[in-house]
Amino acid sequence: MTAQEYVGLGGWTPESLGLPGEVRAVVSAPDPVLRRPGPAVDPTSAEVVRLAADLVATMRISPGCVGLAAPQVGVSAQVFAVDVTGHPKAVTVHGTFVLCNATVVEATRWKAGREGCMSVPDLTGDVKRATRLVVEGVLPGTGDPVRLVTDGFEARALQHEIDHCAGLLFLDRVASAHAIYQRKVYL
Repeated sequence: MTAQEYVGLGGWTPESLGLPGEVRAVVSAPDPVLRRPGPAVDPTSAEVVRLAADLVATMRISPGCVGLAAPQVGVSAQVFAVDVTGHPKAVTVHGTFVLCNATVVEATRWKAGREGCMSVPDLTGDVKRATRLVVEGVLPGTGDPVRLVTDGFEARALQHEIDHCAGLLFLDRVASAHAIYQRKVYL
């Protein structure tokens, strides 16, 4: 596909999935599913549409959560949800969305920042991530290709979730043990 064939989210919303999601339990490290690279998925399959709806539902009831990947609910797959709406660090905001089989096609302007994770509830860490990002993926349900250009906090959230789909945790990206901290506040 050429870059011209890619569009943003268009009119896609979680309601486009056509079903309400169910809240799933979030797994914690050292659960092995968190370390397993997820396979690519068929974004139009009923199973993936259900998973997408469940990710959104689980993310929405989790205070402070801005993203959730399939491995975090025990499913090894390249599917994740993101929503940085209302976060004080967010500048670019695409609202609530789910992507399947997402890849980073451009990453620039690297900067360290503090990250936490629902699957590593007791720790935070300083991780260097791109602050300008171009991601390509596919929308669940429709199978439409997407090309998102984002920056800042939303870019960080996307990279964090793409890492989950590849079997990586933010702890794998910290520069040293000196960049890992005990979480002080639980949301």
